[in-house]
Amino acid sequence: MTAKTEQIAQALRGAFGELIVSITEALGEVTLVVKSADLSAVMTVLRDGDGLRFEQLIDACGVDYSSYGKEAWDGAPPKGGAGGRFAVVYHLLSLTNNWRLRVRTFATDDELPVVDSVINIWPSANWFEREAFDLYGIIFNGHPDLRRILTDYGFIGHPFRKDFPISGNVEMRYDPDQQRVIYQPVSIEPREIVPRIVREEHYADSEGFRKG
Repeated sequence: MTAKTEQIAQALRGAFGELIVSITEALGEVTLVVKSADLSAVMTVLRDGDGLRFEQLIDACGVDYSSYGKEAWDGAPPKGGAGGRFAVVYHLLSLTNNWRLRVRTFATDDELPVVDSVINIWPSANWFEREAFDLYGIIFNGHPDLRRILTDYGFIGHPFRKDFPISGNVEMRYDPDQQRVIYQPVSIEPREIVPRIVREEHYADSEGFRKG
């Protein structure tokens, strides 16, 4: 760690102790992982605690770790509970100390991911949490107006989940007979989108190309 990131890490260890799941540093930024049960308390101290003062929430987003740690990855992320598929990541800024911090927490239930809302701590979390709900299906307990923000209200599913079908579940069109917009089953036929040169080992030979 650099002197600055080590200073941030020491401040976090002093403030939270055993509430910390992990603290890591990469690319000059510290990431703090906490359990979802401790999120509200930790975030309140991060905003108000002496020596911390993270007054600003820059961003919050959902993450689907369903395939993380498998064939394409070297390791799995530190988990904050029994779940581990869905996480919420927050980016905080301390104007007082000129510090940046990333906070990650994992929902403990993969089937119904629930995390406490931080809207009462940073009102700017409102639309960020609605976006994570819309795209990932993460429920934010305590949010006063949790509804879709990017997709249509009749949309089925959550499009940023890794198991969401590429063609979607339904399609929308205008019906001239009914004179209104209607939903119907997807009419696009699934097709192979991986190039043949990638999925077929001897593709070049079969097409008459010579290997160099």
